This record gives sequence, structure tokens and C-alpha cells, in this order.
Amino acid sequence: MARIFITGSADGLGLLAAGALIAQGHQVVLHARNTERGREALAKVPDAQTVLIGDLANIEDTIQLAEKVNALGSFDAVIHNAGVYNSPAPELLGVNTLAPYILTCLIKKPKRLIYISSDMHESGHAKLEYFDKAIGKITYSDTKLHVLLLCKAVARKWPDVYVNALNPGWVPTKMGGRGAPEDLNKGYETQVWLAGSSDEKVKVSGNYFYHKKPVSCNPQADDVLLQERFLSTCDKITGISFS
Repeated sequence: MARIFITGSADGLGLLAAGALIAQGHQVVLHARNTERGREALAKVPDAQTVLIGDLANIEDTIQLAEKVNALGSFDAVIHNAGVYNSPAPELLGVNTLAPYILTCLIKKPKRLIYISSDMHESGHAKLEYFDKAIGKITYSDTKLHVLLLCKAVARKWPDVYVNALNPGWVPTKMGGRGAPEDLNKGYETQVWLAGSSDEKVKVSGNYFYHKKPVSCNPQADDVLLQERFLSTCDKITGISFS
């Protein structure tokens, strides 16, 4: 049995992944951005250990969330699932980029880290020069490239952790919309597999998966100098250093 923390697990793919992992016998801690959503999440997944509250658009809230996670002890896996899509640039940057960076830096190092990206990252650009002003410049695609830059950097620096990212596909969630063409189950199966499986195929690092298969990604994500600049920029904005 693994202990797993999932950000953004009050609904959508995060909630579905939580339910699937619990059904497999794992212990799961949920996360919601406010108390009301937290209550709703526990009502839907009553066998979760607990739910932690924190608004990932707010740096101080995110720091406090990391402290709450650490207060529960060590985790075998952390799934950085939370994300926003149709939101202003500062919120996109805060939730999709800075929050996973902060939580990665501050949560006790797990055995596995899973980051949710998107095929839209392929048209993204780092735009590091806009991190401190963000207004109208950072797009969803950019933030999903940031997720891959973070994943690749952490995988390189933490060889004792299995660190991977994935594209869940365009599936019919609240974010994806009812008309999304792909299978909803496929949308959460890969993160469940990466977090809780004993399959030898998950014991890898620095990979980008789509439906349990490693696939190629935007070559910017593999640029080590860009990864280092990304970490330095996040450090400057948040005041939190990666070590």
C-alpha cells in the first residue's frame, strides 16, 4: 500500500484518480482550494484519509499547504494534478507553474513524483521574462511546458526519485468539456499507474507519457540551461530555492 497526495483532487481527473487508487488499496490524501470543495470531495470519496485545503493561486497558501502535507508524514507519491485553463495569466502561472514548483521544493521528498502536462505544451514557450508581470503574456500552453521543464529538472537532480510527466489527453471533464473526444478512463489511468503500480515500466524517470507509453515532447523541455533558468526564475518569484 502506498501513501499518495493528489493536488486538485476535489473533482475531475484528480478525484477519479483518487477513487481508483483507493480501490487498489492505497491511502490517499485529497486537496481542494477551499473548505466547501473539500467537504464535497470527501463526500464523493469517503475512504480518503483526509482532505487538505489551500488555494494554489496564492503563494503563501501553497507554502502552508506543503506544511500541512509534511505534518502528515512522508508520502510514497505526489501527483501534481491541479490546473486551470480559462483563467487570467497570473492565475495560470500561479496554479499551473509556481504551485508545483513550491510544493516540489517544500514537501518531503517522495519516492515518486507525477506531473500533469498536456499536448498543448508543444506550442508553449518558456517566457521566463514575464514571470514577474505575467499580464496577458503567459498562456496555458506555456504553463504546461513549464511543468515539463520542472519535471525534467527534478528528474535530473533527484536520481533517487521516479519523476515523470504525462499528457492525460483531451477528455470530457469540466476543463475538457463535454465534447472532448477521448476516453475519460484513459485520462486518469496513467497517473494511477505511475503512482501506485509495481510494474517495472513505471520505475523510470524524466519521461513524458501518453496512455502509459513514453512519447516525445517539445525539445525545449530537455534544454538543461533553460531548466536551470526556469528554476532560478521560480526561486526569484517565490523566494523558495530548489535543492
